Amino acid sequence: MSQFDRSAGTDASADRDGDRDGPAALRTESRVLPAEVFATLGNDTRVAVLRALLELGADEAPVSFTDLFDRVDIDDSANFSYHLRQLTGHFIRRSDEGYEFRSPGRKVVSAIFTGTLTERAQLGFFPADGACYDCGGDLHGWYVDDDLSVGCVDCGAVQVSYPFPSGGLDDRTTDELLQAFHHYVRHHYCLAADGVCPECTGSIDTTLVRDPDDEALDVAVEHVCRRCSYRLRSTIGVTLLDHAETLVFHSDRGVDLNTAPFWQFDWCVSDRLTTVVSEDPLRVRVTLPCAGDELRVLIDDTCAVTETTLVE
Repeated sequence: MSQFDRSAGTDASADRDGDRDGPAALRTESRVLPAEVFATLGNDTRVAVLRALLELGADEAPVSFTDLFDRVDIDDSANFSYHLRQLTGHFIRRSDEGYEFRSPGRKVVSAIFTGTLTERAQLGFFPADGACYDCGGDLHGWYVDDDLSVGCVDCGAVQVSYPFPSGGLDDRTTDELLQAFHHYVRHHYCLAADGVCPECTGSIDTTLVRDPDDEALDVAVEHVCRRCSYRLRSTIGVTLLDHAETLVFHSDRGVDLNTAPFWQFDWCVSDRLTTVVSEDPLRVRVTLPCAGDELRVLIDDTCAVTETTLVE
């Protein structure tokens, strides 16, 4: 359940006077080419300007030209103005009060200064709560090449492996790291299940995939973004983490799925509790056990819940 792919997407043309309910109801009027974005950011002074905006609180209020110039290590105000102009428009916004972030600029700051683009970190094996879905063995976690993984000490089965920004390792114990990882991954999967791309917020198409390639699953869920082609594949159970009846079923039995790490549940990390009910059209049933009871969830080929049955 760890793989996802990104590739360039396409977007439709827009007509602001068209059907308000159509996909072209709102569109950007201009676009910066990817090569221009990298060229703009490939300068130490411009990166320093973005850092200065962050340090001076541009998230809260605009920052004046004078304050920015004083913070950035550059002597020539004309040269500084040139670099500031290169960022203004797409990455930062200028007003009578000063300069502040636009959304792309804030995302660049987050990516650079949290280590997403600039750091490579590794973290050796450490204990993780829970038991292996395959053999019942103890679990441990590790962080290599931007992926945080949780797997079995005894049989080597991987419960979950997912990209996680290296900045998330800072100032956290391993327990705090795993809790943050749980929320981060759960948030991504729940967004995708709700039809929102975790990468670009575009529209997601969700389907069930029978006998998926490169997966130790009989049936998987595949989410694909129409806009950026972001691809996310997982077990079926993960898509139920934000399902109302699933949440209530577990809450009534003392389990909070918002905080309990999802890799501790077999139905989230394997398809041992998933049964194919129909091949054409594809229908599956996921059985969720808790405190001696079961919630049986019937799902169609678009991963929509069509029926639930409580077995006490």
